[in-house]
Amino acid sequence: MSLIVNRRDLDFYLDELFQLPKLLEAERYADYDRNTITAVLDAAQALAEEKFQPVAAAADATEPAFVDGEVEVLPEALEALDAFREAGFMAAGFDSEVGGMQLPWLVTQAISGIFMCANTGVANYAFLTAANANLLQTCGSAELKEKFLGPLLEGRWFGTMCLSETQAGSSLGDIRTTAVSAGDGTYRLTGSKMWISGGDHNLSENIVHMVLARTPDAPPGVRGISLFLVPKIRVNDDGSLGDFNNVAVAGLNHKMGQRGTSNCLLNFGESGDCVGYLVGRENEGLANMFHMMNEARIGVGLGSVAAALGGYLYALDYARERAQGRRLGSKDPTTPQVKLIEHADVRRLLMTQKAFVEGGQALIFYCASLLDRQKLTSDRQEHQALAALLELLTPVAKSWPSEYCLEANKLAIQVLGGYGYTRDYPVERLYRDNRLNAIHEGAHAIHGLDILGRKVRMGDGAALRVLRGEIQPDLDRAAADERLSGLARRLEAVLEQVDQTVQVVTACPNPELAMANATLFLDGFGHVVVAWLWLKQALAAQAALDMATSDDGSRHDHDFYQGKLAGCQFFFRYELPKADLALQTVASLDDINVRVTPEQFTGQ
Repeated sequence: MSLIVNRRDLDFYLDELFQLPKLLEAERYADYDRNTITAVLDAAQALAEEKFQPVAAAADATEPAFVDGEVEVLPEALEALDAFREAGFMAAGFDSEVGGMQLPWLVTQAISGIFMCANTGVANYAFLTAANANLLQTCGSAELKEKFLGPLLEGRWFGTMCLSETQAGSSLGDIRTTAVSAGDGTYRLTGSKMWISGGDHNLSENIVHMVLARTPDAPPGVRGISLFLVPKIRVNDDGSLGDFNNVAVAGLNHKMGQRGTSNCLLNFGESGDCVGYLVGRENEGLANMFHMMNEARIGVGLGSVAAALGGYLYALDYARERAQGRRLGSKDPTTPQVKLIEHADVRRLLMTQKAFVEGGQALIFYCASLLDRQKLTSDRQEHQALAALLELLTPVAKSWPSEYCLEANKLAIQVLGGYGYTRDYPVERLYRDNRLNAIHEGAHAIHGLDILGRKVRMGDGAALRVLRGEIQPDLDRAAADERLSGLARRLEAVLEQVDQTVQVVTACPNPELAMANATLFLDGFGHVVVAWLWLKQALAAQAALDMATSDDGSRHDHDFYQGKLAGCQFFFRYELPKADLALQTVASLDDINVRVTPEQFTGQ
């Protein structure tokens, strides 16, 4: 059994849940059939297991080091990334006309998940670069794309995003980095950026930074932010590398997880001119950066799922092999011990992991399917509806896995007991890796404010109506099946509670009170979306079981589909009630978090 991917489950998402074979019928994907996609996934798994997974522990133990002004990374990381680049995976989702593989986004997310599960710390460099290149492709001028896009997609240069500053944190309206026009179409940047993943390393010839900064006459707040492309090494007109561009590492941050990824404090223009190029128009930087940020946010969600999947697969394998204790009621100490998985509470721990991991995977792949549908539709209204739906779900796709797949990692440690929190086993590392994701790309509460304060209200609830339109066919199918009708009624009731909660919050005249429990709404709403996706999995599993006969259905498939039904029932029984409580609290407009004073926490 692979410990970085469950290929049977992956095939279920691709083929039975999100209809990859039908997607491949589109002219855009004419170069691929299902057998070709299988070969691509085989190649990704083989490379991840050969080059990435074996050095995950070493990359965690041997952090990037700041040596003589340069950041040095574990040599095996370079070997793994070179193999990744040579296989063409850096440009997997990009159009063939720019040198990409032009794969469906469903497939690129599957590939990314495999590498992230194998070694998040090393894989991060590649996926940050792909997001950087996607931003450049979407918002950059023809001249910038001509000079920078090719080397990024070839993996000769790597990319980053530079938003945060020490005094501003997530409050981007308070950034101070400045960009002054040089009068020749370029700008000179001055300032510092903090928490820059992949900000410096010895893994590529150059590093391309996407930097948020202000021009001297910019309006205050986020309306005055512009976006600049700033290379570490200047690039000559013929594409060759020139002089150092005065992007200097001021120090490394030492994180609890994902230690293979360098994380830097960068100074721009500290000891000379730092040349930057405007991406898009002045004062439109934040909107442009969101092209990278939103991709990165879904990537954070995918990384959370991948880390939890790694912990779940390891815990499951351990529980099947480790003999410990005896069945309840057995008082004879001379009888053989039973495997851990025979204990009901261990199965509960594993079922909770399954519910979160496979629910999270469905969420990420559903978002990927929305991007694929956007690319293929020629209907403007459908494209706008899909864009609104993806905008609504992006904070969920980032935040729900970051919270609940982290819980899955915690439970994986619990299955191993004392061994689980030692570095002899990977589950403690996977937990530490995942713990960063609730903060990466916007802390959890920021996404709560985003979804409740803005996303559910867009167009007078237009995105919520689109989501309900996606859910309703599955509700109708489940309601018509007596085996699943109870689940349909349960989900329908919670969906109505979502609508009522949004109405109450929207009508509240006090914004501080209305948003006081926005994080609870984010968690509860995420549970509702994942409950629907579990119901969707149950419908597909039940349909497959109904079509199978005792003669043509393999035992493995029968167990797999029964496991999907069990996972759905578990989520509805054990997890969906938590959405009730969360939404009720939000709708009550409880004011305790508004009323409590700083002094009341300690009495001083």
